[in-house]
Order: sequence, then structure tokens, then C-alpha cells
Amino acid sequence: MNGKTLDKRRQALVAALKDPNEEVRAAAAYSLERLEGLGGLEEILDLLRKGNRPAKIKAIYALGAIGGEKVLPPLLYCISRPEDDIKSAAIEVLGNLAHQAALMPLVDKLRDPSTAIRAKAIAALANFRDPSLVPVLLPFLDADDGFIDAEAARTLGQIGNRQLEDRLIALMQSRHPSTREAAATALGKLAPA
Repeated sequence: MNGKTLDKRRQALVAALKDPNEEVRAAAAYSLERLEGLGGLEEILDLLRKGNRPAKIKAIYALGAIGGEKVLPPLLYCISRPEDDIKSAAIEVLGNLAHQAALMPLVDKLRDPSTAIRAKAIAALANFRDPSLVPVLLPFLDADDGFIDAEAARTLGQIGNRQLEDRLIALMQSRHPSTREAAATALGKLAPA
């Protein structure tokens, strides 16, 4: 997108900020914010390539704020990085975006050697609310660690598969308070009979 096109859009949106209708003003503000993000996409990608680790993590979250398909390739690259903090931030952002193209790469992260990364991937998958994830996530309910099993319970609750009721009720007897809390929350999200 060239600079003239952006300037033209920006001018129209700035003028719309004074519209008498509140919905028009809100839409203009939202679009202006997105437009600012588009203008800075190259700068964000440059920061992601050349910045120090905290700057890279900030860039990952900025990509999430921009959203859309154009941010998927750099985010998908970041989940393959060896640094857990970069990988974790990218997994979180991809989960928030819940774009279908990110589903299988996030499922692949369920095999990561890091427990924290696996938990982050499980949590990210909740936003997809995809029933096909149930068999993939069920084994994590058996982790008995108060971490992975809790994330799996929360995510499965988000998916809302009523057939999981007995498994979630069984988790209410876990020795880990975090797992019991997650199971209780998940049970409340399942559809009534």
C-alpha cells in the first residue's frame, strides 16, 4: 500500500472522528488504529528481525494487534524459534487470532519438550473451539501435574463437548487445586443436558 493511499484513507477517517453518530466515530477510530498498524508493519517486522529479545516479544504482540493474514508468516516462524519466551508469545498471539492456518502448527506445539510451551499451546487452542481437537487434548487430562491437566480441562470446557462431563467430574478429585479449579470452570461451560 503506497503512502498516498494511506494518507487519503487517514484524512477520511480523521474527518469521520467528528461525525455526529457515535457508531461512525467508533468505526473511524478503530479503522484509524488499524491503518496506523499497517503503516508500521514493516517497522515491526524489522524490529522482529533485528531487535533484542524484549523488542522481539513486543513486536510479536504488535503483530497480534494488527491481525489479519499478513501477520501469520512471521508469527508461525516465531513458534519454531528455539527461545521459549519468543515461542510462547507467538503461540499466545496466534491463539488470540484463532486463524485457521495456525491451527495445525499450534497442535504441533503439543509435542514441544517444554511443559510451559505445551500448556501455552493447549490454552491457545481453546480459542478455536474446534470439536476435532477433543481427541488430541484428552490425553493431557491425565498429566496429573496441576498445570497441563488444568489447561486441558479449561480448553476442553471452552470447546464445550458435553461428552467430557465424566472426565471433568473425575478431575474434581485431583490433588492439585489448580486442576480442580479448572475442572469446575470447565463443567460450568458445558452445555446443559
